[in-house]
Amino acid sequence: MQRVKYFLPLVVFIGLGLFLLRGLELDPSEMPSALIDKPMPVFELTTLQGEPVDVSIFRGQVSLLNVWATWCISCRAEHPQLNALSEQGVNIVGLNYKDDTALAIKWLDDLGDPYAVTISDKDGRLGIDLGVFGAPETFIVDKQGVIRYKHVGVVDERVWRDSLQPIHAQLLAE
Repeated sequence: MQRVKYFLPLVVFIGLGLFLLRGLELDPSEMPSALIDKPMPVFELTTLQGEPVDVSIFRGQVSLLNVWATWCISCRAEHPQLNALSEQGVNIVGLNYKDDTALAIKWLDDLGDPYAVTISDKDGRLGIDLGVFGAPETFIVDKQGVIRYKHVGVVDERVWRDSLQPIHAQLLAE
């Protein structure tokens, strides 16, 4: 019994080491979503300009849903890429998340507006329904309004080319 007492710390150390080693293999940018292959949550909100908008805007075309805010530094970094995608004909819907409407409108006026429509989610309820952790996050929504992919973090040229564009192209072809 005395000898077991001396080996117990070693066993605990090895167990903890294996647990931490497993964590090194995980991709921190990969955040699974319970909404993949499920319809967009039903909502009735307004655009930044105060016009009513609902989930029907996602039917009939493949869309990127980009969650952004003026307080989000990373959103500013990804904005030029979103402008470029919009110029290429990619349909992008903006979800202005927990933000000031006047600041959001000024942001789009100053930096360009890549969004076909920008939904105002001042209280963050749609963001909660989508399982948003923070901004920026981007979802790919198919022609039937079903969420097919979620990306957490900045959409830059590499992310578009390697992750989002192949899925987007496949959904367009369907």
